Amino acid sequence: MSEKPIIIKTAEIDNVGVVANMKGLPSGTILDDGTRLTQNVPIGHKVALTIIPKGAAIVRYGQIIGFAAETIPQGGWVQERLVLLPTPPALNSIPLNSAPEEQTESLEGYTFEGYRNADGSVGTKNILGITTSVQCVAGLTDYVSKRIRQELLPKYPNVDDVVPLNHSYGCGVAINAPAAIVPIRTIKNMATNPNLGGEVFVIGLGCEKLLPERLLPAESESEDKLPAILLMQDERFQGFNEMAEGVMQLAERYLQKLNRRKRETCPASDLIVGMQCGGSDAFSGITSNPVAGFAADLIVRAGGSVMFSEVTEVRDAIHLLVPRAVSEDVGRALLREMKWYDDYLQKGEADRSANPSPGNKTGGLSNVVEKALGSIAKSGSSPIVDVLSPGEKIRKKGLTFAATPASDFVCGTLQLASGMNMHVFMTGRGTPYGLQMVPVIKVGSNSKLSNRWFDLIDLDAGKVALGEKTIEEMGWELFQLILDVASGRKQVACDKLGLHNDLVLFNPGPVT
Repeated sequence: MSEKPIIIKTAEIDNVGVVANMKGLPSGTILDDGTRLTQNVPIGHKVALTIIPKGAAIVRYGQIIGFAAETIPQGGWVQERLVLLPTPPALNSIPLNSAPEEQTESLEGYTFEGYRNADGSVGTKNILGITTSVQCVAGLTDYVSKRIRQELLPKYPNVDDVVPLNHSYGCGVAINAPAAIVPIRTIKNMATNPNLGGEVFVIGLGCEKLLPERLLPAESESEDKLPAILLMQDERFQGFNEMAEGVMQLAERYLQKLNRRKRETCPASDLIVGMQCGGSDAFSGITSNPVAGFAADLIVRAGGSVMFSEVTEVRDAIHLLVPRAVSEDVGRALLREMKWYDDYLQKGEADRSANPSPGNKTGGLSNVVEKALGSIAKSGSSPIVDVLSPGEKIRKKGLTFAATPASDFVCGTLQLASGMNMHVFMTGRGTPYGLQMVPVIKVGSNSKLSNRWFDLIDLDAGKVALGEKTIEEMGWELFQLILDVASGRKQVACDKLGLHNDLVLFNPGPVT
């Protein structure tokens, strides 16, 4: 007996549907509406539910995702080559609205076990961070971090790990160029991430343009304040081993302070959750991203903070986000970040057609418009209260748009700098992505991937596509998982396996 076809439409006016059957559907399959497939259609790919004449709009999510390059028969496979990219929304034509309707009722009584910091922020891990003022010292920080992990951490059981905040910034940069503010504030703000407990020190070389002093927070009056800078070129060090021993001795003093930190019960309002997707497919916008969006709304209702990002993956849906801004100023800020990135791409002689990736297309995404419409689903439905430029620290509770490139590693690094203490990462094609500084919950968009990557994916949202669970049910499940992971009661797959990506700065400025 042939498998019952599962076709997902995202809006009543859609003229395409997505095949959800694990093995795709063969030619000749008859759908519930009487449509007969004219060819084999793989899982995640679109089928025409009506005849779509050449030049006519192709509609998904109730929005135009492109125009037919040639007539597509009813039941035909809507392949990427058949979808012509439409022009993006004109930024100067998007109206600025007043504040949206009031937020739904608050969510009370939800807590997690976190590490309260002196500045009031809360960590979900207890990590020794070693930041750097120049890439030249990365060899030393990697070397001592390995030794700290082996020789010192066993003596300090309350400290989870040591993380060198290595980066690619060096002396060959125009340090005073206007765009240099982006990587500099990113490096500085990463060191203030709540999971580092305010106990970060800087290793510098001694001759770099970016002076270590620029990376330190405001002076503290604490009686137990420790030295904050160590330079490799300090003349008291005779040889590499003395440099390393100097770092080891300083690190132990920081570990002694961090080891005094204990988890305590904190309200869910202390969560700062970064939402991101990577390796997306056609299911991302109908399963994992809406599930994450529902969880985001729950966090906002509980008084917490949520960030969503990736400018190029919201640009073609910006007309749907501006009306959600709480004020005209926030709406203008959204448009400003879109304009900045438009200009940035144009200056680099690139355009938005460079996104999506080949893997996204294999997963059923035809172009960046379709990708953007699915991407913004992870923002939920809450009002947008603020907009951050790349590397800025979060300022407000609620839903914030943190402008970043779409690159997974750059986005993650910038969200760390903005202050996230939890990360939720949605994927349809699969990626071992992880961050050492914060727990990363990976949500699979389809059960085919989640089952195959059973020990890499933390939550299977593909159950939504198969009709086994609703978005709301899985959203609550994700919300509870966030609380459990933030409390240390559950460990995410990438931490179990030790899969962590490098920190990658966004440096739009010139290199000399």
